[in-house]
Amino acid sequence: MRDSITITQTAGVMEIRLDRPDKKNALTGPMYRAMTAALADASARSDIGVVLFSGVGDAFCAGNDLKDFMAGPEGGAAAFAFIRAIAAFDKPVVAAVQGLAVGVGTTMLFHCDLIYAAPDARFIMPFVNLGLVPEAGSSLLAPATMGHARAAAMLLLGEPMDADAADRAGLVTAIVPAAALLDHARAKAAALMARPPRALAATRRLMKGDPAALIARIEEEARLFRETLASPEAQEAFAAFFEKRPPLFRRP
Repeated sequence: MRDSITITQTAGVMEIRLDRPDKKNALTGPMYRAMTAALADASARSDIGVVLFSGVGDAFCAGNDLKDFMAGPEGGAAAFAFIRAIAAFDKPVVAAVQGLAVGVGTTMLFHCDLIYAAPDARFIMPFVNLGLVPEAGSSLLAPATMGHARAAAMLLLGEPMDADAADRAGLVTAIVPAAALLDHARAKAAALMARPPRALAATRRLMKGDPAALIARIEEEARLFRETLASPEAQEAFAAFFEKRPPLFRRP
């Protein structure tokens, strides 16, 4: 157990479980750091061939813990370090998603190879609603994955996408009954471990393509995210969130 992240290893698969179910697995700085360290460990070890992300409880991930994120710069730095780590990770990544996948709970999935969703999965990227910009390269990867129109509904309006729509849009690999979700994802991770490792790695690199554009977009998003986080719009959006009221934004 590491700071609400549980890490287990079975037959070459490292499973990283978000284990803060009372907060719907909202991520804190220590949780980000634990996941970043686990990815570095998995990358360096020849006995680990696949990483599987999952969440304990009725949600996959409710995004950033906003109180932790707003407490100081460390939470943001830890979040961006994790984003860079998962974007650069060099082995297959599988995800099992149930319930809410908010913010980074959705954007991290664009860096996964196989994504299995329960029927109750809901994908939400509410950055603009909080006075922020997208992160994790999602402003590039969301339109590339699901097309501009669907990405615009999620990124510009913050509209949720249910499991069926995510399946049709190509965001998830398959919808799996909730009771079988984790076992199914683990079976697919094991199937990846059974494939020829060099051919698998080379094929994954070919599918990912040149990483330069993605890296540049992640850094541009990070710069704008920091700027917008300090803006009056974000301050009003966060205040309204915590005060449970509609935000009031001033037009320029």
